[in-house]
Amino acid sequence: MPIDIRLTAIPAPAGGPLAAHLAAVTGGADDGEDIVVAVQGAETAGLDPYLGGPAAEVLAACDATGKAVDVTPVAMRAGDKPRRLLLLGLGDESAADMRKAGAALGQRAAPGRGMLAAAALGQPPEAVRAFAEGLLLGSYRFSLASDAAREAGRREVRMLVPAGDHGATAAVSAARAVAEAVGLARDLSNMPSSRKTPAWLAGEAARVAAASGLAVRVREPGELAAEGFGGILAVGAGSAQPPCLIELGYHPPGAGTHVVLAGKGITFDSGGLSLKPNDGMKAMKTDMAGGAAVIAAMSALAELGATVRVTGLIAAAENMPSGSAMRPGDVITHFGGRTTEVLNTDAEGRLVLADALAYADTVLEPDVVVDLATLTGAARVALGGVLGALYASDDALAGALLAAGRQSGEPLWRMPLVDDYGDALDSPVADLANVPHSSRPRAGSIEAALFLREFTGGRPWAHLDIAGAARFSEGDQGKGATGFGTRLLLHWLGDFSSA
Repeated sequence: MPIDIRLTAIPAPAGGPLAAHLAAVTGGADDGEDIVVAVQGAETAGLDPYLGGPAAEVLAACDATGKAVDVTPVAMRAGDKPRRLLLLGLGDESAADMRKAGAALGQRAAPGRGMLAAAALGQPPEAVRAFAEGLLLGSYRFSLASDAAREAGRREVRMLVPAGDHGATAAVSAARAVAEAVGLARDLSNMPSSRKTPAWLAGEAARVAAASGLAVRVREPGELAAEGFGGILAVGAGSAQPPCLIELGYHPPGAGTHVVLAGKGITFDSGGLSLKPNDGMKAMKTDMAGGAAVIAAMSALAELGATVRVTGLIAAAENMPSGSAMRPGDVITHFGGRTTEVLNTDAEGRLVLADALAYADTVLEPDVVVDLATLTGAARVALGGVLGALYASDDALAGALLAAGRQSGEPLWRMPLVDDYGDALDSPVADLANVPHSSRPRAGSIEAALFLREFTGGRPWAHLDIAGAARFSEGDQGKGATGFGTRLLLHWLGDFSSA
């Protein structure tokens, strides 16, 4: 996993912990690591003897603004040689700004140099967790280098937390677990599709399951056909790489509530016979980002101590054009018997998710269902690259997910499920059509959500259309795949466990 920072929480004594560390440096007990201090509070941190003058004057001279993305390097002398002091702005010290500040620091961490971060001292646990998550994820770089080479390039960061403050220490541990999960989601999504077949994704899921104590089952084409998963089979029919349904299970002792997470796992989307233009295909290795977020979230449940039962379903297929591909005008039969007229083979994500949702409803019988998918360009047009579109059949579920999005730094915007748009699903030959027969411009993201709702059996259900947020570079997300959805799912499931 190419998160380049190894983060360790260091208990610091009460009463001037930074001053105590600097005294140890002066005594020769330090190896030359950079020292990070927040602009907010730098005047009272005991830095004056090491800066050659009052810290307030140094802050003014170097224009340290205190904004959450500002990192200002200053030379200081501690011990027998100059050291580098990084003055880090924390903005308004909210969790959001603490996350941004951590990401800015993570992006700046230099190979071969250690770092001692005192910037989050005195902050509440939620701010410490946000800072540490940002720090780790800010260092993310996708790489296909060997594990040994990646490990050799890691940077050591020690983070000062008050001695005896179990909340801060636990926050750093939780941040490590969450960041590792997000890094996994990014790695899976960034992997080139030449390697990332449905079978490869299933193998990665099995590896994660073995490491995380999860149950795993992979249904291959024979089982899919025998059990009636017609949507997954139809979408994968044009590819030489067979489709599969991946099922992961987390069942802690005493769990009551059962949550199903369903993720779209299209490992490459050419559009099928309704072929995309070339520019439309460039990011399609990430069309399984919803499935990646499900696998990643499942990987961290045990480490975070989640007490809710969770089943993860990833409907994996490659959507390709060929002589065996599904055609516009075909009628497919989903798990459970409902039929869909295919009018556009590039609206394939809803076809595979329909199978997963119907299976969840009729076989798994969960209390709550949440699906994630890079489903529609319409959601990206409406909300850009920061917000995920949230559709929900249950107000309490919607509120909980919105809150988790705010807390985790992966914000959602609730969209309407407009029943009057349901005529878009009408078909003269099947139960549903996968896109409207009419060529009039319609609300594409809403229509896709209405389609999925038909397969949920009336259970509390939410659909996250992450087509924009899963792919764009914004804030602390880094470049390429963002892993969007992983953090908010883990925050939401953690809240479930607390409740």
